[in-house]
Amino acid sequence: MLEYRVTATRLDQHGSLARCKAAEITLDTDLQGREDAFNPAELFLASIAACMIKGIERVTPILKFRLQGVEVSIRGFRQDSPPIIARVEYELVVDTNENDRRLEILHVNVMNYGTIYNTVAEAIELEGQIRRKRSEPL
Repeated sequence: MLEYRVTATRLDQHGSLARCKAAEITLDTDLQGREDAFNPAELFLASIAACMIKGIERVTPILKFRLQGVEVSIRGFRQDSPPIIARVEYELVVDTNENDRRLEILHVNVMNYGTIYNTVAEAIELEGQIRRKRSEPL
């Protein structure tokens, strides 16, 4: 079983710092918010997006899928009582000339084999679509 480790430290009332391997990320833990860091909900959404992109990196060589880029737009919807992210919607935009069938196969792989994607999908409503950035399929 794989194990992941992150350490987070409060710097002051305006922010914290998370560390993992040789990386650091500033966290928005200020009650007033801050523009130069991700808050916990944004980190959650970013982890889903990163999982999707990493999944694409994993399967494109296997599928011999050609692409020039990927962008994920993701939105989380928070309910107040109890405070939870109740729903996540995404749009996965792939810059490719691959045909619609191959694009859908890529999406199925993202949905079936992403650790974070599957974890979130088990807990809340997670839905989205994939589309091509370029309009002319091969």
